[in-house]
Amino acid sequence: MENRTARLTLLIDPRKKKIFEEICAEQDLTSSQVIRRLVRQYIIDNAGNRELPEWLKAGAKGSE
Repeated sequence: MENRTARLTLLIDPRKKKIFEEICAEQDLTSSQVIRRLVRQYIIDNAGNRELPEWLKAGAKGSE
């Protein structure tokens, strides 16, 4: 189970943010859900030799 208490702040061009949020809404997803999915996949794709916990790998592409 993931613990969702940490906050990540990022700066993004307002035009990109608007388009991103529109696409998220069309897919009935929040922007936070999409960002968490992107971060999870980035970690999995770039972990190298790091041992990843099962709860993280369980959320990989195709299993959500």
